[in-house]
Amino acid sequence: MSKKKTVIFGGSFNPVHCGHVALAAEVCRAGLATEVWLMVSPHNPLKDECGLAPEQQRLEMVKMAVDGLPGLVACDFEFSLQRPSYTVNTLARLEEEYPDREFILLIGADNWENFGRWYKNEEILSRYRIIVYPRGGEDVPQLPSGVVWFNAPLHNVSSTMVRDAVAAGEDISPLVPPGVAEYIKDNGLYKN
Repeated sequence: MSKKKTVIFGGSFNPVHCGHVALAAEVCRAGLATEVWLMVSPHNPLKDECGLAPEQQRLEMVKMAVDGLPGLVACDFEFSLQRPSYTVNTLARLEEEYPDREFILLIGADNWENFGRWYKNEEILSRYRIIVYPRGGEDVPQLPSGVVWFNAPLHNVSSTMVRDAVAAGEDISPLVPPGVAEYIKDNGLYKN
């Protein structure tokens, strides 16, 4: 029996935006995975925690974003793991708990450029397949075996852009999935 291809799309999702959801849906449409798990990271070890909304609120927004979308799953798996949450440890634990699945990592070209700084990056490369998607304007990099370039459509939106718009009092509804703008407003997130 072949294993279910499950793509792990990890991130702080601070907040989740339309580009995240479109990319995850495109991965499923392209047949690269049966499911894409949007895994909310409690804290990325390579990023500053300043301005990070509480993990439970970020998870709630991801749940809203993927509600009713086939193949897309909001995932809190890292919430119960030791922190900081290193990808290599997360993938190993996922394999233990879901032996019926093949886990594939989805990362942006910006993360690929910094991949050499990731904890036990060579172990990740030797054990897991990786899909790299463009973040804007970069050439297709030379990729080692097991790493593929996924020429997904680019969406001109980022979590920083959303947070800045909230702080400026601008309408963010075109940038985020349905319900997320209201959730941000109702919970007073990203005001400063």
